[in-house]
Amino acid sequence: MSGVVVYLPQGSGGVDGVEPCGDAVTLRLGPGEVARFGRGSASTPVELRLADAAISRLAGEIRVTDDHWQLTNHSTTHSYLVENPEGAGEYLRVPPRRVGAPVPFEFSRVVLPTRGDVPVSFQVFAPDHVYLDPEAMGVPWGSRTVTAYSLDETATYFLVLVALCEPRLRDQSRVAVPTTPQIVERLRGHATCGTPTARAISSHIDYLAEEKLRIAVPDTHDPGKGDRRNGKREEIVGLALRFGLVREEHLALLPPLAGGGGRERQTAR
Repeated sequence: MSGVVVYLPQGSGGVDGVEPCGDAVTLRLGPGEVARFGRGSASTPVELRLADAAISRLAGEIRVTDDHWQLTNHSTTHSYLVENPEGAGEYLRVPPRRVGAPVPFEFSRVVLPTRGDVPVSFQVFAPDHVYLDPEAMGVPWGSRTVTAYSLDETATYFLVLVALCEPRLRDQSRVAVPTTPQIVERLRGHATCGTPTARAISSHIDYLAEEKLRIAVPDTHDPGKGDRRNGKREEIVGLALRFGLVREEHLALLPPLAGGGGRERQTAR
């Protein structure tokens, strides 16, 4: 189990406006580990320091429990929101003094009220959500089999994975894996994700490789950044197709191909 990843964007750190806003912070927490957040002080250390006078020195904490995480709100006056960025406006409200509220989202944005125009927020990724093997449904719980790779087929990262695999699924050949601009164009106008940015696509690819599929791309011959990224994409596509994580029926999740008569796979073989 890889636990959860907590990401605090650049410019959210610092204390009471005395210290400069800090760099982005990324924390990796395993099951049973805790990260506290708030303004912090010498006597109240926190792992995530948030810069706003309306935020308590110890505002709350994140505790990892197996495949999900819990949020404790130490504020006596303010509720916190946990938003699902990939949902249709889904969110949880964690009231003051609530202890260990379980968060069911794989992707979450924790939002704290502030005195400024923009609330302070940070993100939590929980990649270890467990799914039952569809072939093992209906058997007693103690004998059930879970999937080796926990992929949510409704998530944007899965759309990116399907787009990466699409050329080889359609042509059954060793064609080049799509580039980031090609994936942006392929997903343009999708009903749920709209048109993602190149940065978002790259983040989803990193998330797939590092958290969902647990791929380690070797640094052979000291390749450059572009070579490493291409190698990572190749590894992602190869694993997804070898183990049947992406199949032909998943192509229906993508927008229709424009004028794709020549690219569409032949139904008769």
